[in-house]
Amino acid sequence: MSDATIDSIPQHGPARTGRFIVYGVVGLIGLGLLFAPFLFPDVRSQEVASRICIFIVLVASYDLLIGYTGIVSFAHTMFFGIGSYGAAMALKMMGPGWDAILVGTLVALVVSLVLAALIGLLSLRVKAIFFAMVTLAAASVMAVMASQFSDFTGGEDGIIYKIPRLFSPAVKLLTDDNGKVLKILGVSANGKLAAYYFVFFGSLILYLVMLRIVASPLGTVLEAIRENEMRAEALGYRVVLYRTAIFCIAALIATLAGVLRAVWLKYTGPDTSLSFAIMIDILLMVVIGGMGTMIGAIIGATLMSLAQYYLKDLMEAAAQATAGIPLLPDLLAPDRWLLWLGVLFILLVYFFPAGIAGTLMKKDTH
Repeated sequence: MSDATIDSIPQHGPARTGRFIVYGVVGLIGLGLLFAPFLFPDVRSQEVASRICIFIVLVASYDLLIGYTGIVSFAHTMFFGIGSYGAAMALKMMGPGWDAILVGTLVALVVSLVLAALIGLLSLRVKAIFFAMVTLAAASVMAVMASQFSDFTGGEDGIIYKIPRLFSPAVKLLTDDNGKVLKILGVSANGKLAAYYFVFFGSLILYLVMLRIVASPLGTVLEAIRENEMRAEALGYRVVLYRTAIFCIAALIATLAGVLRAVWLKYTGPDTSLSFAIMIDILLMVVIGGMGTMIGAIIGATLMSLAQYYLKDLMEAAAQATAGIPLLPDLLAPDRWLLWLGVLFILLVYFFPAGIAGTLMKKDTH
């Protein structure tokens, strides 16, 4: 057996193991989200599951920019907010019908497309930091407009509205012989179940579309632009047009994610759709999962969302369990959950410098 053959043996093992771990974890997450209403029937768990579904789309669409093309944008939440407000304002003015959702979605898509094209064509010619500042300014302007035009947007209070009756908990999707709502594994087959699967399958379709994009020739060109923009230009690719095109595509997908969020929440406000904190979450999720890996969006969005919703509960239980030990209960107090979230993030970045999926699957290249 040659030295080359011997050297290759330990390389293939870690490569297969890394892929197996990543795909196994993602498969479990997918099954968990698919059956979430039956596995976790309480209201809080379903809110977490729906948020994960929507943020997987949002993070993956942002990864099209930062991970696949090398574009740093702070305007992604702006397009997310346009989708949310578009659906919310239409539902508020036209009533809880599918026509309102359709009109609101179409208007939001047109507005997002126009803004994305303008920002792209005017700003993508400049280099990274200048473009990032332009997008940050655009996002700030949109947030101010949402607060100032309170007659339409509800201002800081946001908008509360009704959604189609199909998604109402009072609607019986399936009934038994006595006319009562049918229970599947102890869960009522009502409109709440329909609302969740509207979000789940809507997110799934958008995610599959993005997988197709990165697997297409367009995805290959985007990666070439990311690696060496000048060489891509020399090969005949019009870099500005490609960067503008993917910026528009990512904006439209983020807009549709905003529509899903608006339908699920039945409320839209600055904190739920336009807050810069959402942009920070997206960036953290991309880094945790791994830039340039669509599959990393699933891992990053899931870990971050679970930490945000359940880390305080875990810390409270840990503080009670260590009540007799000096200092530990104070360090583990639920009020310090952001501190430990930061520590967790630092550890993840240290041990997984290319993100969880990126680091494990990168072993294939060794």
